[in-house]
Amino acid sequence: MRTRLSYRSGNPALNDSTFDKSSYDGTAWWDGYESNMMTIEGVAEKTGLLLLITTSTALATAFSMPNSAPLILVGLLGSFIVALMVIFSGSMNPALICLYAGFEGLFLGGMTWYFEVPLEMPGIGILSALLTFLILGAMVAIYRAGLIAWNRNLAIAVSSAVSAIFLVYLISIVGAISGWFNIPYIHGAGPLGIAFSLFVVGIGALCLVADFDFIERGVQRGAPKKLEWRAAFGLMVTLTWLYFEILKLLAKIAASRR
Repeated sequence: MRTRLSYRSGNPALNDSTFDKSSYDGTAWWDGYESNMMTIEGVAEKTGLLLLITTSTALATAFSMPNSAPLILVGLLGSFIVALMVIFSGSMNPALICLYAGFEGLFLGGMTWYFEVPLEMPGIGILSALLTFLILGAMVAIYRAGLIAWNRNLAIAVSSAVSAIFLVYLISIVGAISGWFNIPYIHGAGPLGIAFSLFVVGIGALCLVADFDFIERGVQRGAPKKLEWRAAFGLMVTLTWLYFEILKLLAKIAASRR
């Protein structure tokens, strides 16, 4: 039996405070009707819809490049702002979450085109998507088999690693914009850069375990059905991040062989 603890998950979009009953005024937490309770199937359906929105907008953006290049920045800023709104407001508004998926599609579609065409790496997008879903399937199988459980030690380790990764990215962005400094090696195609990307992809895969645990706990606690949107949003945050990190990893590997 997996231990149920009260701690913050590795995914900032999903944490135990989401299960606070006071956050759902006007909604019965347990009302005895299964149709009004969170289910794994419901989360899967909503995640599938979000993936469809992201994929559709990504393809539309990619096929309209380079004329739609500004959409990359629109997608990046839009998805970041909407994600912050959902996370800090605790929103489970389907329209807002679908908007996040659309913005992610703009960004990922444009970036995938950039790797495919200007950087001359044809097929890298399809391969990245395939690897993302292979990792998702593998982590589902591992989690369902009980080979890995989300416990306090793993939560602390993954949360610390995610925080460190985004701190490195933030420092890199500030350095690149200001021109004052840069962080050597980890963004390059050398062995250290590839190793760093492998590490990030590994952390992203472990974040999926946090998402699965959140969903399982929600179902077991009889959480309200609208929480399915929050769970699907959290899963999408992890999947889109994982896809982009895999895209960069494959690009580094390809560049190292040239």
